[in-house]
Order: sequence, then structure tokens, then C-alpha cells
Amino acid sequence: MEQKAVREIGRAQTLAELEVLRTKYLGRKSELSLFLRSLKDLTPQERAKSGRLANNLRKKLTEELKTKTQLFKREESARKMEQEKIDVTAPGKRIERGHLHPLTLVRREIENIFRSMGFDVIEGPEIDNEWYNFDALNVPADHPARDMQDTFWLKQSKEVQKDPYTHLLPRTHTSAVQVRYMEKHQPPFRIISPGRVFRNEATDATHEMQFYTFEGLMVGKDVSIANLKGVLEYFAKRFFKDENIEVKFVASYFPYTEPSVEVFMKGRRGKLENRWLEMAGAGMVNQKVFQNAGYAPREWQGFAFGMTMDKLAMIKYGADDIRLLYSSDLRFLKQF
Repeated sequence: MEQKAVREIGRAQTLAELEVLRTKYLGRKSELSLFLRSLKDLTPQERAKSGRLANNLRKKLTEELKTKTQLFKREESARKMEQEKIDVTAPGKRIERGHLHPLTLVRREIENIFRSMGFDVIEGPEIDNEWYNFDALNVPADHPARDMQDTFWLKQSKEVQKDPYTHLLPRTHTSAVQVRYMEKHQPPFRIISPGRVFRNEATDATHEMQFYTFEGLMVGKDVSIANLKGVLEYFAKRFFKDENIEVKFVASYFPYTEPSVEVFMKGRRGKLENRWLEMAGAGMVNQKVFQNAGYAPREWQGFAFGMTMDKLAMIKYGADDIRLLYSSDLRFLKQF
């Protein structure tokens, strides 16, 4: 048995073959194990002699298997080291870097321009309640202006829906952020509130159910609509890099401003060249909004405006379909 086992162990080529031989010669059902269990049937003299021989054989086979196993493991380790060896003196491979999304580029540029004019950038929750999104902005439940906002609503019980502070919705504008800010801060101040909003609209080349806007608010003792025009003109000239941009106001209606205007811009470059394009809704903040925020009536005045970042990006970069901004199409995105 010893001669046969040593010969087979020496011929083994893999760790798997060694494991088979371990089971064959040292396993519970091996010939050697069966012999050791039969020693109880021998005389004391035979048991001592045969047990010593059997134990010496088991010890020798265990050592043979261990030695051969270690040899295979060293050889396997050497092969892996050879395969994984690298030349540390070789020149490195250039890692391809990504870049910012066009909407991110536009947002950062907008924030930098308004920060240069002393505006703070604030953010708020994308899921807000009915009070901040509508009621506090002078749009009560029975107000006809509610029909202007096609809104998504979160599923809630009818009891919850009766309370504007607990009836939740994905915000339809970031004006809600401004009301939250006014509740905790006293004028004078200048802020913009960029972020994503949600509208229940059909998707086409110029409309999306979710998009990005930014809204501005400036409140003080002597803030006027002339200040509004000056701020928007400065922003347009910096953003579109055109010192000849013109801005004009056309009378309009928004429930949270009075008077309200639509803002049109005309420039000499790109899509703004010699064309009046509607760029924003704006106006002087309605005094009811100030009262809802906790300010004393007629003590403060200010202007507010809102623009769509997606539209600004489309004009700036010459995109003709808003859906390109959300398609993840690398043919489009690699241009920026």
C-alpha cells in the first residue's frame, strides 16, 4: 500500500488529483482506516506491532500529500505572479474624463452671475405642501389661477387633503422656497432659488413634465420695477455674452405679483438675434404674499421673477428639442 500510494502521489498533476488520493488512502472508508478499526480484533502483541506500522504509514502519506500540495501552490502562485506582473516604468494610460451636463453648466453660470450682484442661492424641498406651493402665494383653493398649474398630487387620505399644510405634491415652481425663506428672514435681502419642478404636461419639443427653473426675489424699502429691469438686463448681457441685449416688459397677470409683467429679450447673437423672445414672468410681489410670510402690510416691497433653465440652455447652446437634455444621448452630451 505504501509503495502504491507514494507512486500515485508522485504522478499527480493537479491539486484535484491530490484530493482524490487523500480520500482514497486517508479517508474514512479507505483501506488504511478500515485496517485501523480492525485492530481491536487482534492480540495485544499483534495490535501493538500492526498499529505502529499503520500509524507510521498514515503519517508518511500525510507528509507526502502535504509536500506535493505545497509544491503545486507555489507553482500556481508563480504563474499568477508572472501573469499579473506589470512594468512600473511603462508610461501610464490616459483615463478618459467625463464632463458636466449642459444644465449643470447653465445652473452654475446663473448662480455665479447672481452672486456677483449680491444674491444668495437657496434651495428647498422638491415635495412640498399645498400651503407653500399655492395658498401662501395668493392662490387659494377656489382661485381661478389654480387651473393654470396642471399639478401632480401625492396619494393621501381625504382627511389629509383638507389640510393645506399636510396635503403634499411635487412642487410646480420654486416660489414655495421663497415663502419658506421669508418666514425665517427679515428684509432686506436678495435671493434666487434654482431647482427642479414638476408639471402635468404632455412632452414635446418645448415641454417636459419635469424641468429646471430658477426664481429670484429682492425685498427692501425702495425696491422698484426699475430695479427688476436693471437686474434682468445685467443678467442677460452676462449670460448670453451680448452687451447689446434689450429687455422690455409686457403687462400680464400672475397671482403672486402686482403689477405683473412678461419679460422679453432681444439681442444680436444666436436665437436672440433681432427677435423678441419671452424669457420670464415677473412683477412686484403682491402684498398678500408678504402678509402670508408674516410681514407687516405695506412695510416692504420687492420684485420676483422666474425663468426656465432648460429654455436658457436651449437658446445658449442652440438645441431645438428639450428632450435632448434628458435623453442621455452621448452624441448630444459630448458636444459640451
